[in-house]
Amino acid sequence: MVPQDYGFFIDPQRCIGCRSCVGACAECGTHRGRSMIHLDEMDRFDSPQTVPTVCMHCEDPICAQVCPSDAIKRSEDGVVHAAQKPRCIGCQNCELSCPFGVPIVFSGLEQMLKCDLCYDRTSVGHKPMCATVCPSQALLFVRKDEVANLRHNKPLRDFLIGSVRVKTKNAIMVPDPDTPLHLDAALLIHDSQPMAGGL
Repeated sequence: MVPQDYGFFIDPQRCIGCRSCVGACAECGTHRGRSMIHLDEMDRFDSPQTVPTVCMHCEDPICAQVCPSDAIKRSEDGVVHAAQKPRCIGCQNCELSCPFGVPIVFSGLEQMLKCDLCYDRTSVGHKPMCATVCPSQALLFVRKDEVANLRHNKPLRDFLIGSVRVKTKNAIMVPDPDTPLHLDAALLIHDSQPMAGGL
């Protein structure tokens, strides 16, 4: 089991877009040469800022709720695992429902694979592959009581997805953790629409 006093922290402000995490993730023995990390560009027209997107390991994972074959399991230590091959039917419900856009149903495998927090490593006391290679420590796996001494920003594990509150095992480092982070694609689309009259 993953030690409960350790946490995985994502610090987007530190990401330098080097893709070391992507390469290391593909090297993980359980991933079959596929990376489970997405390196996203925040606003490619105005900024070079990138951010790694990994599974947040929700306390009540929506991907598992919508799985019709009960293929996605969350272990007692809070890790949400990739779909079990004998059960996964490749329906993509998990892909469509995940608020963080993490699961991938790979064609050819017809199975959903995703970040499992390098369970083969973390369950025996080692860091996830991505955290071992990140040169800027944008991905950090440390004791939870140590992170305050390592960062000015604070860990956030409470998100609002539209009107749904999602709590996670992994944390994103933010300046103000007391305000839940709103993730609502509909609002983003609405805010980006041109004003009436083309202004």
